Amino acid sequence: MEKNRKIVGLCGSLRKGSYNAMLLEFAGTLFPEGIDFEVVSWAELPVYNEDNDTPKVSERPESVVGFRNALADADAFIIASPEYNYSIPGGLKNAIDWASRGKDSPLMHKPVAVMGATQGMWGTVRMQAAFLPVFTFLNMNPVLQPEVLIAQAQNKFDDEGKLKDEAAVGFIKKKIENLISAAKV
Repeated sequence: MEKNRKIVGLCGSLRKGSYNAMLLEFAGTLFPEGIDFEVVSWAELPVYNEDNDTPKVSERPESVVGFRNALADADAFIIASPEYNYSIPGGLKNAIDWASRGKDSPLMHKPVAVMGATQGMWGTVRMQAAFLPVFTFLNMNPVLQPEVLIAQAQNKFDDEGKLKDEAAVGFIKKKIENLISAAKV
């Protein structure tokens, strides 16, 4: 019997009531049967320090090992993130740095999709563009289309955190479909 494919979600925000956490949770409800979806948190990771991540160190920090192990079984990744200062939020970038290092990186060569929600007008377009050099370095397979850029998020979610913008829902469904296709090797 073939095992289910696994998609891991990463949220770029730790804020309670985060629109991106709502977006990621909502996206998780759209995966078809046969796909296991899990959101993995980076909240406990220390700031990246190469002194704790070199061949001379016998073991990475425990939280880093757990984080990397949670990513290792993924067939693909989906990231939902806000945009901070026209770029990737620092905490999320720190998590990516911990996961990207070494020949045993759980990110290398895997499909990834990025989407974002913001209360502003730009819909996280610059954050998503800032990820492209990271994906290039890791030889990841970014699923670029369709773009999911949810502007004015405060008007797009209901009180239960469900996305009520039908156009955005359609884009997310297509993005997930493309991510799943990219994950089939």
